[in-house]
Amino acid sequence: MNSDQFPKWDYKEYPKTLPPDDLWGQVRRTIYGKPVPECQIQMMVDAIASGLELQCTSVLLDIGCGNAALTARLFPYCDQCLGVDFSEYLVSVANARFGSPRHTFICEDAVKYVTQDADTSRFDKVLCFAVFSYLSDDDALQLLTSLNRRFGNVRAAYIGNIPDPDCAAAFFNDNGGASRELDNPKSQIGIWRTRGQMIAIAEQTGWRARFQQMPRNFYQAHYRYNAILERPV
Repeated sequence: MNSDQFPKWDYKEYPKTLPPDDLWGQVRRTIYGKPVPECQIQMMVDAIASGLELQCTSVLLDIGCGNAALTARLFPYCDQCLGVDFSEYLVSVANARFGSPRHTFICEDAVKYVTQDADTSRFDKVLCFAVFSYLSDDDALQLLTSLNRRFGNVRAAYIGNIPDPDCAAAFFNDNGGASRELDNPKSQIGIWRTRGQMIAIAEQTGWRARFQQMPRNFYQAHYRYNAILERPV
C-alpha cells in the first residue's frame, strides 16, 4: 500500500511502508518529505536537555518514543532511558538500533503504562515530544494525573511541540488552506491547545506549567511551543 494512503496520525502501519533506515521519515520528522536537517534536530535536543535540566544521573521516561531516533540523541545527557510507544514496529526499530542495558524500549499504550507501571520511582524526568496533541482531553488529563501521583520522583515533564491555535492562521496560510480541524486528536496535527489551556490542564493534574519558545529559525517555531511541567513549590 502506498504511504500516502495512511492518515498523518497513523504511526503503526505507515512506518512499515518506508525503508528501514529512513528513521526521520518513519516518524514524519520531515519537511516536504525530506528529513529535517541536522541543525534543526540539534535545536530540539538542546531545547529538551535544557528544559528538563537533564543531568548525568537522570533517568528519563520518553512517552511516545517512536523509533527512538530523537530519544537516542539524549543518551549523552542522562544515565538511563526507557521509551514507551504504541507502535510495535517502531519499538522494534528502537530496540534494534538503540537498545542497550541502559536504554530500553517497550510497546505499550502511554496512558495504560503510566497508570500500571510498578517501578515508577526510578524516573526523575519525563519527555513527551510531538505526541500530546494526539491525546484526547480525557487521556491527557489521565496521563498527567498519573504522572503526578504515581511517579513521585519525577520533578519535571517536557511536553514538546504543542500546536498553538492562536498561531493556526500562520500554519494554514503556509499550507494551502488545509483543514482547520483544531480539536480532533485524529486530525493531521491533533488537538491544538493554547498556553492558557495548558496552564489549566497542569493545574488540574497537580503541575505548574512554564513555557519555552524555540529559536526563530526553528522550522516549526511559527506555530508550536513547548511546555515544561513542574511540581508546585
